[in-house]
Formats: sequence, C-alpha cells, structure tokens
Amino acid sequence: MSGPGGRIMAGGAPTERSMDFKGSGKRLLRQFAPERVTLWWMLAACVLSVALSVIGPKILGRATDLVFAGVVGRQMEDGGSKTQVVEGLREKGDDGLADMLSGVGFTPGQGIDFGAVGDVLLMALAVYVGAGLLMLVSTRLSIRIINLTVFRMREDVQAKLSRLPLKYFDQQKRGEVLSRATNDIDNISQTMQQTMGQLINSLLTIVGVLAMMFWMSPLLALVALVTVPLSVVVAAKVGKRSQPQFVQQWKTTGKLNAHIEEMYSGHALVKVFGRQEESAEAFREQNDALYEAGFKAQFNSGIMQPLMFFVSNLNYVLVAVVGGLRVASGSLSIGDVQAFIQYSRQFSMPLTQVASMANLVQSGVASAERIFELLDAEEQEPDVVGPAGAEGAVSGSSGPRGRVALEEVSFRYEPDKPLIENLSVVVEPGQTVAIVGPTGAGKTTLVNLLMRFYEVTGGRITLDGVDIAKMRREDLRSGIGMVLQDTWLFGGTIADNIAYGASATRHVTREEIEEAARAAHADRFVRTLPDGYDTVLDDEGSGVSAGEKQLITIARAFLSDPVILVLDEATSSVDTRTEVLIQKAMARLAHGRTSFVIAHRLSTIRDADVILVMENGSIVEQGTHDGLLAAGGAYARLYAAQFAQAVAEVD
Repeated sequence: MSGPGGRIMAGGAPTERSMDFKGSGKRLLRQFAPERVTLWWMLAACVLSVALSVIGPKILGRATDLVFAGVVGRQMEDGGSKTQVVEGLREKGDDGLADMLSGVGFTPGQGIDFGAVGDVLLMALAVYVGAGLLMLVSTRLSIRIINLTVFRMREDVQAKLSRLPLKYFDQQKRGEVLSRATNDIDNISQTMQQTMGQLINSLLTIVGVLAMMFWMSPLLALVALVTVPLSVVVAAKVGKRSQPQFVQQWKTTGKLNAHIEEMYSGHALVKVFGRQEESAEAFREQNDALYEAGFKAQFNSGIMQPLMFFVSNLNYVLVAVVGGLRVASGSLSIGDVQAFIQYSRQFSMPLTQVASMANLVQSGVASAERIFELLDAEEQEPDVVGPAGAEGAVSGSSGPRGRVALEEVSFRYEPDKPLIENLSVVVEPGQTVAIVGPTGAGKTTLVNLLMRFYEVTGGRITLDGVDIAKMRREDLRSGIGMVLQDTWLFGGTIADNIAYGASATRHVTREEIEEAARAAHADRFVRTLPDGYDTVLDDEGSGVSAGEKQLITIARAFLSDPVILVLDEATSSVDTRTEVLIQKAMARLAHGRTSFVIAHRLSTIRDADVILVMENGSIVEQGTHDGLLAAGGAYARLYAAQFAQAVAEVD
C-alpha cells in the first residue's frame, strides 16, 4: 500500500494553525450523499462478504475435528463406545487425557470419514468463493462511488473558479490555485481509493469476528480483547505525532508549485539576469523543507505497522496458550481452537490495517480542507436582474449604443487605501477616449471597473443609461472587445485562437477569420507559416513572436464585433510601421463604436476624440491633443518628457 510519500508533493513553511480534522472529515463524507443508494448496495455486498468470511474458519474447524476424531478413533479398539473409553482412562488415573478426549466426537475403531471431510471442505470452498465474488461486487461499487464523487468535486472546483472575483486571483499565486485543483483532488481520489473499501471491510470484519469469538468462547474472546486498548493507544499516539506533518506537507504543496511555475514561466529572464543559482537555491530550501516534513510524516506513520504487528503477535500467543489449556480440559475442541486462532488473526489484521490507513486518511483530509477553503472563498456578487432593457443594453437594442457615464465613481482595493475618488466622465457613442497618465494612476483599474472585474465602492457606471451593476456580467462583457498588453493564446490552431473572440453560440466561417486577420494586419505573416491558419500553437505561443501574438489577439477583437472596444497598450509589442497600420485599422473598427485606449506612447492617441489625463485616481485634464498641449498642463509635461530633445546633466 503506497502512502502519500509516493505522490508528487512539495514542501514549504510550517502550517500556522492545526487542521480541523473532524470537521473536514465529516464534510468530505457528506460529498458521498448523492451516491447513497449505490453506497447502500456496496455496504450490503460487503456485509455479506464479511459474514461468509467469518463463517469460513468455523467450517474449517469442523473439518479439523473430523480428521482428529478419525485419528483418535482408529487408535482405539473396536467394539466399545466413547464413554467407555473415557471412563477406562479415568480408572487408569489418566484424567488429563480423559478430559481432552471427552471433547472429541470419535468412534472407537473407525478412522477418518473422508466423505464427511470432503463435504465440509466443499462447503468451505463455496463459502470463500461466495465471499470473494461479493467482495468483487463491493469493490466495483466502491470504485464507482469514489470516481463519481471526485468527478463532482472537480466540477465544483471548476465552477467555483469561474465565480471567484478577479481580486482572489490577484491575491493568490497561480501555482497555488493550480495545486489545489490538481494535486489535492488527486490526493483525495487516491486516498479514498486505497482506504474506503478496505476501511469498511476491516471494521465489519472486526465486528463479525468479535461476535463469532464470543459465541464460541467468551473467555477466549476476552483474552483476545486484552490487547485492543494497547492497539488504540499505539494508534492514537502515532497518529497524533504524524498528523501535523501531513498537514504541513500538503499545505505547502502549492508554495513549491508556485515557485516552479514562476521560474518556468520566466525561464528566459532568470537566465538573462543570471539568477539560476538563486532560483535553484530557493528550490533547494523548499525541497529540503518538504523532505523534512515528508520524512517525519512517513517515519512516524511507518512505525505504526510494526508496532501493531507486535501487538498482534502478543494476541496470538495469549489465544494459543489459553486455547491449549481449554482443549486440555475438554472445554473446547481442537477445531474450535484452530478456528479461534484464525479469528485472532482476522481480528488483529483489520486493527493493523485501520491503524496503517490513518496516515492516508490524515493526508487525504488535509487535502480536502484545502479544497474546502477554495470552495468557501468569497465569490463575486451575483448578478442582479434589473429593469427591462438592462440585459439588452449592449445586445443591439435600438437607439444610442455605447454611451458610457461614470457618476461620482470611487474605488479602493483596500478599505483604508483610496485609489479612485469621485470620478465623473461621460463618453458619447462612437467616441475614442484615450486614457493617459503615470504608472499607478488608475488607468487599467478604470477599465476593470467598466468590465465589472471589480465592483465600484461608490457612485455608479452606466451604459446607455443602465447601471451596469444591474446587468448580467455575461451580457455586459459580450458587447465589449478587449485587447490587453499581455497576450493570451491557448493550445490550438491560429484560426481557433482568432475564432475565440466570437460568441460561443455563433458559427464562424474561415472567411470571417481571414477577414479579421487582414483587418489586424496578421494575414500576411500567418500565410508565411508552413500550415497557415492551421498552424498549431501551444499555450505559450511558441513559434510566433511577441508582436505576432499581439496581432492575433487584435484579430480576435475584430472578430468579436464589439459595441465597446478596450485597448490596454494593445500595440506595445509591434513595430512602428505595423503600429501605424493597426491604428488605421482600429479607426475603421472603432467607427460607430465607443473606444477606450490606454496608452503610454502619446503618439498613438493624437487622433482621439477625448484624452483623459489621470493622476492619483483622478482626472486632472481632459480635451483634445492640440488643446491639451496648448494648455501646458500635465499632458504637455508628459508629451515633452517623451519627445523633447533635452540634455539632462547629473551632478
């Protein structure tokens, strides 16, 4: 049986608090509720299998009694009876042998009844075959229950990730989130596969064997139970020592995964700045921490089995000694003692198995707690269905389309750190609005509020007169095309990546894809690739340059045919000539649409209808390019900083 040490894990800092083992364990068990009918069938098959397995030793004991009786009877003279033989031994003063033979059902002069022995053995064979078949049914049902439960947990995690607000992902490392969605769920699956059926079988076996032992000999049953308190103490002590190590082991899995993911994603930068050794040292530190936690957890839990075997052997010796004395006194037959010894093994083995599975259960529940922490994370506010027309504000309703108004908008990431305060601006349909300002001024935050990636903390934003907080996010975002500075491509063909911009319910033709690519000036380089639009890209976009990836994402925005266009440094990765071409294409795309352009290169926004200059979350200036330059304010200073040919002298 492999423990958690054989799985992919990571290490890190110790946990800050102890795990709620009991609460998380109960919640994990409640995940099986939808499979309760199958679970009852599984339990029924397991109970019948254990019952047959428990009867087996008693039947074999009957066979032993028949053989022993035949051996004894063959050595006695024919013509007498068992009673006469026993009385004759007592008259000779051999009371010990007389007491023992009094408990044996022999007939003087008759040997082993092989027919009766054969019948008993056939019965035992049938019982054990039946037990095996029923256990096979129970195991198959158990596997089905576990896989369906884990399937639902994966669906719950996926659905939860789609409901989490952007701020959750801003606060969590990507590797940590991925670790919970993959490693921890896999660990839960493996834990349940290795423990669920066996644990139920072991517990039922303990109950069934105890019942049989008390029925056959209460005295021997009590002798067998003498070692149980010792077993419980051993299991409790070892489990208490190993549990914190398993919690630490799985709680820090995401930390090492996050480090590996970051170093792999930024592999080129790590090499450029010569940070390989520093990165390797950080990995070694976390790997050493994992080694320590894993070693302690596995060592502490690993001593469970030898200790339980020692207790089991004590039990075996006690039963053998007391059982032998009972046979000598004639109180028990030798077959019953043989059965009892088998029962003592059947009783000790499940106890050992239950104790040995404690480490797996602790590891699985530790992972379950991490999953439940994710599932309990605060979700984004649910969509509120507003008045009629709210859902159709961006879906092609008649009248003005794309009028955006920010009315006394305030926002802060942290309650005590205001970022945007009392911001008001109106953008008319079809206008191109450029947003400029220094880093951290709130430009991208403003767009995130428009997309409802974050909710405003004060004021409101309206689209065609409808408060976007009363619109479904899906309806709002379906009418907004967005091109970010950080490109994102998925594994698939270039055509598939461009088609991703269209609605999921809309069938996109190859002609539409190529038309969007031509509009974004991506068609030329795509056709130079060996497979053209059918060229397969991986999720890193290997095989195309950063600028070419940017063109693909811009083509995606063209294909979406949005009401509002948002460009966040969308041309930052393309050359100057292509940038000019894209600006012309954007002008065509923006015709009749409201466009928000975030730009640091002020040369790209000269033709904007309105330029908003932001500083510290507020709009300090707004106007046209020429007007703002003439005003000689913040915009003029930004422009001069980029284009003035000044000589800086540093003392």
